[in-house]
Amino acid sequence: MATPAFSALLWLGVFPPFPIIVIGLITTFAGYTAVYALNDVIDYRTDREKFARGGYQRQEKDLDVMGVRHPMAQGLLPFYHGLTWALAWSVVAIMGAYWLNPICVLIFVAGCALEASYCLLLRISHLRTIVSGGVKTSGAIAAVFAVDPHPSAVYVIILFFMLFFWEIGGQNIPNDWGDIEEDRMMKAKTIPVRYGSTRAGIIIMVCLMLTTLLCAGIFLLTPGSIDWVFALIALAACGFFLIRPGWRVYQSGKRSDALTLFNNASYFPLILLIIVIGKILI
Repeated sequence: MATPAFSALLWLGVFPPFPIIVIGLITTFAGYTAVYALNDVIDYRTDREKFARGGYQRQEKDLDVMGVRHPMAQGLLPFYHGLTWALAWSVVAIMGAYWLNPICVLIFVAGCALEASYCLLLRISHLRTIVSGGVKTSGAIAAVFAVDPHPSAVYVIILFFMLFFWEIGGQNIPNDWGDIEEDRMMKAKTIPVRYGSTRAGIIIMVCLMLTTLLCAGIFLLTPGSIDWVFALIALAACGFFLIRPGWRVYQSGKRSDALTLFNNASYFPLILLIIVIGKILI
């Protein structure tokens, strides 16, 4: 939820009116909850098969498995309950998005369609990671349009690609790396399975370096005077939360290091949000 908040506040440069903040937070929560629930609904049979084969047995500390993973597939939640959950939150998200800006509804629907495509491409193409990048950017782009109906096209484009490469290099590939043995068993198509650890490590580093460059650029494109101090702070955050653990993955090729990168990169939007709030307050 920090990603849309960071994206909107950085562009706006001030806190929006209180009603927009409240509706925005509710809509963001509903939207992400609906999309992640949709993932479990579409992957229901695949996840059940994976559990039956002994999958999802990570022992490392991983943010992705802190709670109950895929409760429907584990038989902890009836399928129709999960489907109802996804649909109910989708309705809330659509209502909130329409109130903020009807364009946000289109972005939400596009994000859901991309998430469905991502799930269905599991055994078809490793390039589905590109689709994942599109899903993760949708909430941030919608948030910008929620606070400004006519944002800078350049800002939106740079924001899109910054989050796109962050998702691929810091989230998707490292997360798939953690499931590499299970994915091979399931004949799933992922970057680590397709290219192996060395080339996957190179792809991760390229994506994270592009994320860093675009992150610096987006802080320099915000309205008002250019503030080099906060751009440098953002660069330092990229170095600590992305480049440093990414380099370790590239050097070691270890699954544990890939999951450490995933965990560090998961905090990255929150750190950017804190930086932006500091920029606004100061």
